[in-house]
Amino acid sequence: MTAYPSVTAVVPTRDRPELLRAAVRAIVAQDYPGQVETVVVYDQSEPDPALTELAGPQRPVRVVTNSRTPGLAGARNTGTLAATGELVAFCDDDDEWLPGKLRAQVDALTAVPGAEFVSCGIRVSYDGHTVERVLERDSISLSDLLRDRMTELHPSTFLIRAAALRDGFGLVDEEIPGSYAEDYEFLLRAARSAPLVNLRTPYVLVRWHKRSYFAQRWDTISEALQWLLERYPEFATQPAGEARVSGQIAFARAASGDPRGAMRWARRTIRRNPREPRAYLALAVAGRVVRADAVLRTLHKRGRGI
Repeated sequence: MTAYPSVTAVVPTRDRPELLRAAVRAIVAQDYPGQVETVVVYDQSEPDPALTELAGPQRPVRVVTNSRTPGLAGARNTGTLAATGELVAFCDDDDEWLPGKLRAQVDALTAVPGAEFVSCGIRVSYDGHTVERVLERDSISLSDLLRDRMTELHPSTFLIRAAALRDGFGLVDEEIPGSYAEDYEFLLRAARSAPLVNLRTPYVLVRWHKRSYFAQRWDTISEALQWLLERYPEFATQPAGEARVSGQIAFARAASGDPRGAMRWARRTIRRNPREPRAYLALAVAGRVVRADAVLRTLHKRGRGI
């Protein structure tokens, strides 16, 4: 490679000043020969212009406000449209890029003709536990993603050609209910365009936080996942993948206090794949055998979600 392409890191943020600074410092510190611009997008919170002081040689830092739909999707798109780099990378404000991330990803992306998107493994930190999640594959197709969400493909690992975002498969969808699963929909759309390149190394520290799951939150999850099934009829070609999503809907209905809805979606899940565990977890929550938050805590300690 004669010249490394310029990169813009888009960092949406809302009320996490200390973690945000750690995220920006990790981006600025990347050992990458090309220019790395950081665009911090404040969403529904007051911008901190002092962040620009973290800039360094070939490492400009800009601060903007979300000018699109309030929320994560709109903030990412605001940053993408403001980016000057040939490549655009995402980083959440509570995550950190580890040393070597950017150089390794750019090398991998440019080595594959026609590639538009590259990801990598993650190191998940939750409640004092750290777990590495790495996909043992170098390429990911649409069929792969329909079968399995692959939570290793975290947004803070995404590096994409700017042209693909603006003139190709497009920006992050801002119409998904509650912006839930917008990263999964984005991956599906990107993989429709070209297979995703993946590195088998954990180059991003991802922090998962304890949180309260209110009924309204679960209603949003259920609505968003039903929207996803309608938007991607290709799920019908992958029974196990469709069962996984319908099992998540069943769990969300159970967690929101809708046992009838949970049982209806659990039955649909079992018809598509009798071995899908989310159906049985949903039935256990609906029957008050176990609490939804207890299930989530156990999964998160293993670096997994529902």
